[in-house]
Amino acid sequence: MLTKKTIGFLGAGNLAEALIKGLLASKSVGANQLIASDRVSSRLVHLAETYEIKVYNKNHEVIRNADIIFLTVKPQDAKDALTEIAPELSGPKLLISAAAGLTTTAILEILKHGGVKTFIPVVRAMPNTPAIVREGMTGLVAGMGAGKNDLKLARAVFESVGKVVVVDDERLLDAVTGLSGSGPAYVFYFMEALVEAGRELGLTDADSRLLAMQTTLGAALLAIESNKDLSELRKMVTSPGGTTMQGIAKLEDAGFKDAIIKAVKAATKRAKELSVGK
Repeated sequence: MLTKKTIGFLGAGNLAEALIKGLLASKSVGANQLIASDRVSSRLVHLAETYEIKVYNKNHEVIRNADIIFLTVKPQDAKDALTEIAPELSGPKLLISAAAGLTTTAILEILKHGGVKTFIPVVRAMPNTPAIVREGMTGLVAGMGAGKNDLKLARAVFESVGKVVVVDDERLLDAVTGLSGSGPAYVFYFMEALVEAGRELGLTDADSRLLAMQTTLGAALLAIESNKDLSELRKMVTSPGGTTMQGIAKLEDAGFKDAIIKAVKAATKRAKELSVGK
C-alpha cells in the first residue's frame, strides 16, 4: 500500500523519528520514500545521517514532494505551519495530523483561510510515546472528506510502530488521549511505586527496577496473548488467603481502581478543554 508513496514529515522531532524508524524497520517503505523538514538543522542532520532520508529546511519542499504529509510539529506551532503550507497544497495528497488538540475541522478552516488550492483530506492521529520502541498505541479518526483508503494509508504507517484503533466520532479521540495518550505516564507512576516499595524492603535499586519493569512487561504480554478477561487473570494470581490477596486488599482500601478511572476522566476532560475547533 505504501510502496509507491512518498511520506513527508513537517517537524523532525521524536514522533517523526519513531515513525521513520518504524517504517524502515517494517520494510513498508525505503529511505528514498521518506522526507522531512524542520527549523532545527541539527535534527535534520541527525535524520539524514542515521536513516539516509532526504531532508529540507523549508516546509514547502516537503509539500511539493510528498503524497502523505505528516504534521508532527509541536502543537503550538501547528497553526503557523498549516498557514505556511496552505498555498502550496494541491493535487491528491493526504494530511495526517498528530498535533494534540487541533481538530480536523480546525485544520481544514486554517487551510481554507491560508489559501489552500484544493480540498485536502485530513486524518487525525493520537499516538503515544511507546511508538519510539515500536510498541505504540494510536487512535485515528477521519476528518470530513477523508475516505476508507485515507484511513488505510494512515493505519499502515502507524501499524509500523504498534497497534491502531479507529474511532468514528472525533470527540472520542479525547478519551483515547486520556487513556492511551496519557496512559504510559500512569504505568510509569505505578512502576515507580513498585521500585520504591522494593527499595524500602531492602532490595537494591537495580534489582527493584528490573523486578518492576519485567513484571509490568510480562503481565502486559500475558494479557495480550491470553483469551481470558483481565479480571480472570488477576484472580489466577490471587489465591484465597495468600500474599497477593493481602496486596489487592490494600489497593482496594486506597481506592486504586477508582483513582485510575478518575485519572483517565480528568485527562480526557483536559483534552476537551484544550481542543481547538470543537
